[in-house]
Amino acid sequence: MAGKGDEILKSVSEKFDQKNYRDLHWTGSFRDYLELVTANPRIARNAFQRLHEMILSYGAEEYTRHREKLIRYRFFSDPISGGRDAVFGLDKALMRFVHNLKSAAMGYGAEKRIMLLHGPVGSSKSTIVRLLKKGLEVYSRTPEGALYSYGWKTGEGAAVEPCPMHEDPLRLVPPALRDRVAAEINAAAKSDYQVTIGGDICPFCRRYYSECMDKFKGDWSKVVDQVEVRRILLSEKDRVGIGTFQPKDEKNQDSTELTGDINYRKIAIYGSDSDPRAFNFDGEFNIANRGLVEFIEVLKLDVAFLYDLLGASQEHAIKPKKFSQTDIDEVIIGHTNEPEYRKLQSNEMMEAFRDRTLKIDVPYNTRLDDEIRIYERDFASGRVRGKHVAPHTLEVASMWAVLTRLEEPKNAQLTLLQKLKLYNGRTLPGFTEDNIKELKDEAPREGMTGISPRYLQDKVSNALVSEDDEGCVNPFMVMNELEGGLDHHSLISSEDQKRKYRELLAMVKEEYEDIVKNEVQRAICADEEAISKLCANYIDNIKAYTQKEKVRNRYTGQLEEPDERLMRSIEEKIEIPESRKDDFRREIMNYIGALALEGKTFDYRTNDRLRKALELKLFEDQKDSIKLSSLVSSVVDKDTQEKIDVVKSRLVRNYGYCEVCASDVLSYVASIFARGDTAE
Repeated sequence: MAGKGDEILKSVSEKFDQKNYRDLHWTGSFRDYLELVTANPRIARNAFQRLHEMILSYGAEEYTRHREKLIRYRFFSDPISGGRDAVFGLDKALMRFVHNLKSAAMGYGAEKRIMLLHGPVGSSKSTIVRLLKKGLEVYSRTPEGALYSYGWKTGEGAAVEPCPMHEDPLRLVPPALRDRVAAEINAAAKSDYQVTIGGDICPFCRRYYSECMDKFKGDWSKVVDQVEVRRILLSEKDRVGIGTFQPKDEKNQDSTELTGDINYRKIAIYGSDSDPRAFNFDGEFNIANRGLVEFIEVLKLDVAFLYDLLGASQEHAIKPKKFSQTDIDEVIIGHTNEPEYRKLQSNEMMEAFRDRTLKIDVPYNTRLDDEIRIYERDFASGRVRGKHVAPHTLEVASMWAVLTRLEEPKNAQLTLLQKLKLYNGRTLPGFTEDNIKELKDEAPREGMTGISPRYLQDKVSNALVSEDDEGCVNPFMVMNELEGGLDHHSLISSEDQKRKYRELLAMVKEEYEDIVKNEVQRAICADEEAISKLCANYIDNIKAYTQKEKVRNRYTGQLEEPDERLMRSIEEKIEIPESRKDDFRREIMNYIGALALEGKTFDYRTNDRLRKALELKLFEDQKDSIKLSSLVSSVVDKDTQEKIDVVKSRLVRNYGYCEVCASDVLSYVASIFARGDTAE
């Protein structure tokens, strides 16, 4: 009788895709490989071309922001892992990276440079490289990203000795015949891609190649009969095509970690330390051939490592111990932070390294919505268990983080908070798209300093695990964590900087007050019918006023002068001065007239200023009947409580509050009114 284990094994066996496994582990002859390349020349792409086309394979979209055309590459939204490593708000930096990669793919010179991602700590430099490595791994498993290497048949029944550097089989074509072979492939292929054959085979394969040439008296066709071509899958864990190098203690690290080292156990077998079979071609440069190598904190490397790095980038060659220069084909990406890069700039001995790098600035976000998306991903409702994150909690934390990264505007009429809003797509009177572009141009280093997203992630996490709440984390808890942590922040030692950051936090608290007051106001006056009636009354009066007519009283039927008190009570809510009232009223009437010409009906919700004025007016009329301020006392009558419960339910239903934080925000706004603050 079959048990549960047998059922599970059968289920796995039935669902396992054996055909896909065979496709991914294809083997064949050199002739078979030539057939594959002729059918699809892109198989023979170099590492830069493969990486570039991998990114483009996910698509891109072009958009314009602040008079600047930008491209968003969908690959960097991490479609592979469902957005787990998505990068937000760095479209400009990523555009520059992809453009440099395209230049390298086309052989215009960038392929001889080190791609250096430079930016403050926590600005997603490592995440970008992690995405690229993950993308290459997945791409190599697709038909479009397939690539091949080869191994040597060493005898009947003996194991095939694979090329340790995963080289393209086309490198086995003798140099004198490469142009001819490439021309024949390109002529037969039905593709716009042109195959080129470059680079020599590695010392290990050269040994086998020479032995076979001697054995078969120079018959090259018989030599390649000793070759077995196989498909390879790029994998960092399997050390195939993807390498990572991280600086360690100088005493415990040397350049052999990059270029390989002698295998002393095999010297006894092969009799010489200059026999390539007694050498481990397993340095990071060796194993990353055909793919990508990452240098973590590249500027912390010892000078001895930098010499290897310079040759690898400029000459596409490395120098293993005891062997000649060995050709490589790989993308070299390093990343570093601001202090290390300043040291590089001041070090004259590092001029050669600076000359061989393409620096790509990776700043922090300076756009609020992009910053919020980072924390929404990290603290989404599906990931936070047992706690509710109150509305605006992540928003106010993000607002503070972005403010710390912005430079004070030179325009005295513009506050830092207003600058943040302009960057985020809000419109302000007197500021155009051109003005925003000017603001960005006058502060080119914005985003290269300030608070790291990691600090916010840590503090939000602290608030989530705090024992001092009732299952809900609100903005004040997070802001208290942010402020309290400044005294212990390892990267902030200046008291002036701490004081500035606290002032910015106070600015954010004021903004939060305005946000929640507005939400409570809208919840109180959420009666659409009442707002519509108030709007109709206002429109009737300003129409009569601008056309110098009278208004018919709907109750008495008599003609009366327009109700100036009503009109001004609405206009004053959005600070329309007495001197500008005529202009504002004509503006509304012209707007209504333009809609009528287009066959459209006027709706107050389409005009933000008028909508806000009507809501504030209705709120002022209703707040006394609700007696919200009574919440701060211990006595609330039944009628008032029922009205408050209605407002609370609207906050829960329309604004994302839970019962706990809805009560908290009502009490907070009530305390504001109780101390005499105005609704505006």
